[in-house]
Amino acid sequence: MTEDEFQALTGATPERMAELGRFRILLTEANAVMNLVGPDSLPDFWNRHAWDSAQLLDLAGEARRWADIGAGAGFPGVVLAILLKDRPGAHVWLIDSLQKRCRFLQTVVDDLGLPATVIWGRAEAQTVTVDIVTARAVAPLDKLLGYAQPCLARGAQGLFLKGEKAEAELREAARVWHVDAGLTVSRSDPRGRIVTVRSLRPRGNQHRG
Repeated sequence: MTEDEFQALTGATPERMAELGRFRILLTEANAVMNLVGPDSLPDFWNRHAWDSAQLLDLAGEARRWADIGAGAGFPGVVLAILLKDRPGAHVWLIDSLQKRCRFLQTVVDDLGLPATVIWGRAEAQTVTVDIVTARAVAPLDKLLGYAQPCLARGAQGLFLKGEKAEAELREAARVWHVDAGLTVSRSDPRGRIVTVRSLRPRGNQHRG
């Protein structure tokens, strides 16, 4: 996917495209000294990272408040914060347990003036109330649901970017959780799936997280 193709798919303004381009530069520079994404994936930035993240907006209606847990390199959270910049009341919480990743995320947020807050800490310990909780490449789904459970319990919907093992992960998660969820084929990679979680509660007295 080219930059122009991404813009056509998302309707992003020239200003937002410029910010995404700046984010790509910041990511490339930081990735040279710390492992944020696989170096081989950077040439495919617009499809593998930007469009993979941006497609969530089409599944989220008018959602304005997002939490990205295990935000890492900023996917999907930073991309969402850039594209939501013109939506009144929009805000993204970028949550990660590693301080060095949070420092990178804070640099991006400050550089681009994003409507986002970086939180250094464990996802399951946070008390933010959001419309959507999301994550990419954080943990198997049974554990990821434990991290997201506090947000889901406060009324959020989950939108989780997963790979080709999503169906198997969902079956495994059902051993631990009563979960109302659906799967959508990823538009950035037909092998991938987006797991939509509408409700969640633990089975018996067993909690994971």
